[in-house]
Amino acid sequence: MKKLIKVALFAACITLTASFVAKAQSKQGFVYFSAIVDVMPQKAALAKQLQDYQKTFADQYQLMQNEYQTKGAEYEKNRATMTDAVRQVKEGELTDIQNRIQKFSADAQQKMEAKQQELAKPLFDQVKAAVEAVAKEKGYGYVLDATSQILVVSPAADDLTPAVKLKLGIK
Repeated sequence: MKKLIKVALFAACITLTASFVAKAQSKQGFVYFSAIVDVMPQKAALAKQLQDYQKTFADQYQLMQNEYQTKGAEYEKNRATMTDAVRQVKEGELTDIQNRIQKFSADAQQKMEAKQQELAKPLFDQVKAAVEAVAKEKGYGYVLDATSQILVVSPAADDLTPAVKLKLGIK
């Protein structure tokens, strides 16, 4: 009986010690990553660069649209007097222009997303480094991005957003 009690007490001590160690190692906090990025001074310059880059695509897209509209209006105007062979050629040209516009639009979208990621990477890296520094200073093992996670209950003390803003020199 004494042996059984000793084993039970030993198991309880190990369990309690393990839970205390686990809790000490898993202190969790959260930040509103996008709220930090939104107030950074570099964001305005990034948005301007992205807008300028987008304008090059918008101008080219408008030229392609104008070409399509011009050829479409010409086709509609002369359609009744065209032979079947000419009509087919003109319809093929219009279809080709439409396909080029769609491909250009899809390519432009991909290039815009890639450019946005390229321009934003240094900004995100800077915020991430600040989050890591604050987490280390305050003893947090895990920090969640509250922007992309759904936090139902979260203590205000674990919100590291103000500390990260302070670390980055943002008010």
